[in-house]
Amino acid sequence: MDSIGVLLPIPMSPYLEQELEKRFNLLKLWTAPHKTQFIKDHATSIRAIVGNASAGADAELIDSLPKLEIVASYSVGIDKVDLKYCKEKGVRVTNTPDVLTEDVADIAIGLSLAVMRRLCESDRYVRSGLWKKGDYKLTTKFTGKTVGIIGMGRIGKAVAKRAEAFSCPIAYFSRSGKPDLKYKYYPTVVELASNCDVLVVVCPLTEETRHIINREVMNALGPKGVLINIGRGPHVDEPELVSALLEGRLGGAGLDVYQNEPEVPEELFGLENVVLLPHVGSGTVETRNAMADLVIGNLEAHFLNKPLLTPVV
Repeated sequence: MDSIGVLLPIPMSPYLEQELEKRFNLLKLWTAPHKTQFIKDHATSIRAIVGNASAGADAELIDSLPKLEIVASYSVGIDKVDLKYCKEKGVRVTNTPDVLTEDVADIAIGLSLAVMRRLCESDRYVRSGLWKKGDYKLTTKFTGKTVGIIGMGRIGKAVAKRAEAFSCPIAYFSRSGKPDLKYKYYPTVVELASNCDVLVVVCPLTEETRHIINREVMNALGPKGVLINIGRGPHVDEPELVSALLEGRLGGAGLDVYQNEPEVPEELFGLENVVLLPHVGSGTVETRNAMADLVIGNLEAHFLNKPLLTPVV
């Protein structure tokens, strides 16, 4: 398989690159001074693209690669891949579900605790020497708070399981209620936000879920409510989020994802009720290696004419 061209648009993981190079002709697009020309030069040898949450395959890229057979995404989210066009062109698509579920769910709870107990601000309080001048102020309890979850898929259920260990009542919104779940279902996001203390966004990004967290939802969550976004940046209307936090209409936010990564609204930097992470939900050595193995496994299965491990298209 070492003659098969695999396009890697951006750096992702040293382990992934190493494993791809062992098996395929790995083409690193970001190293090319003239990317359009680079793609033209290798168009007839590229049979696969490895994408992720930041880079995928749009119609223009797909059209420029006549031999393209598969897009293997090094992520569970595939909003950067034009799925409809891939179907039309007969291009297979895979992602990396399950292996990152636990880490991402862990981050949701970690962000909730960090925001409500002011863990990051408390750390700075000690490091700056302020503790010598007096105790840190009292914060807000997480245990027992109602946690609302938007999107009750694999990760949503894993967040719910963890929150239950903190004696948190669980409620959720999804496209429809799930009869097999014991949790309270709300048919709209506004109703869910009105009836929870912590709102966790973990649904896939689609046209329907873009800006699913808008001004009305933030107002419903209220000045004591906390928003946790571990889904995708565009789930949240970012300018409205900034306004809600600055005006005190929203109690706090824990964010791992943003509208235009790695750009983050600077107005959030000085707010002690906001915790900002650099999209590291699945960012452990163990999980990223497992994701890389799944990408490799899907590519090998495809080129050996075996069933794909985690097919999307």
